[in-house]
Amino acid sequence: MTGHKMHLYAEGKGDTTIVFASGWGTVNPYADFSPLYEGLKQHVKIAVYDRFGYGYSDTTGMKRGVDTITDEVHELLRVSGQKPPYIFVGHSLGSLETIRYAQRFPEEVKGIILMDGGSPEYYKSSAVLTAIPTIYQILRKTGALRALYHIDGFAEWGSDQSNGEKLLSEELREINRIATLLKTGNKDTTDEIRQSRKNAEIVLAGKKPLDIPITVLTADYFGKLSDDKAWMDSQAVLPNWSVFGKQIIVPNTSHYIHSYQPDVIVNEILKIAELELIKTD
Repeated sequence: MTGHKMHLYAEGKGDTTIVFASGWGTVNPYADFSPLYEGLKQHVKIAVYDRFGYGYSDTTGMKRGVDTITDEVHELLRVSGQKPPYIFVGHSLGSLETIRYAQRFPEEVKGIILMDGGSPEYYKSSAVLTAIPTIYQILRKTGALRALYHIDGFAEWGSDQSNGEKLLSEELREINRIATLLKTGNKDTTDEIRQSRKNAEIVLAGKKPLDIPITVLTADYFGKLSDDKAWMDSQAVLPNWSVFGKQIIVPNTSHYIHSYQPDVIVNEILKIAELELIKTD
């Protein structure tokens, strides 16, 4: 693909494929989404792609416009043998490409789940925090990041938003650590955040509302959701992107909802897939 390798992890069975779009800076999407696999793979197919600059995909230095990203995802799904209909699951900034994919390829998308995914309106009005990936890049290139992992408590602090990776095996935690040391602050992820406002504007210029169900799963931030009123309000109106939209506030979670309450997400995915729900305690 454009002379570069792009990675996709796939497993499961069934007539519907669930396509996962990671949030910005999630260094290894395969490891990140793993708490969801067991509940899904007996019912549906799973496809987790690594955008360029993430996981096992190459870093390219190419511009990370949302139409470029959705073109790449569309081609990757095709050449890897995936078959629509797709249900897209977008986390955080991954919401932009999931909505844009449905705008551009509507015949392929059956529904969307947004896991604490930001609205295009929110990203359009938010400051672009390019300083963050720059700091990450300096830490990685100087070796300081590697050294920080030898400090007790750093790994736990770094994964605080994802429940301290408690739902990940030791092997997957190590995969995340290696990906962090290799990928953090690279050119592709830096340009992706740099273009986030422009990408939001492109999505805003596209079709709204979409003629597919969209379920917005919003973290309650352990009772502190209202501390960020702009985020809370934008989440409340995000279902308006669909003629069949709804919002669910998920208790006892932070930004990486799937690291805290995977069964909630699995059940909502299977609802859109029109399959029998899994049992939860």
